[in-house]
Amino acid sequence: MSKSCIITGKKTSTGQLVSHSNVKVKRKLFPNLQKKRLVNPKTGKTVTVMISTRGLRTLKKWDREGKTYDLGALKAQNKQA
Repeated sequence: MSKSCIITGKKTSTGQLVSHSNVKVKRKLFPNLQKKRLVNPKTGKTVTVMISTRGLRTLKKWDREGKTYDLGALKAQNKQA
């Protein structure tokens, strides 16, 4: 599974670790991704996805608002990008 969220598109980015003496070292910044088994509301089947915690909150919001979405399509769309 990739290290990117299917909802928000968050992925690994790079930054710098700066010491007290101002020596800069490259480092990776990872998003808070969780491996979750979610029920796809479009098909009713369970799908295993890598999703960020912000993405989980977005899905909860969509469920409250009654929005329809397809996890399979979101997963495929994220692979293309």
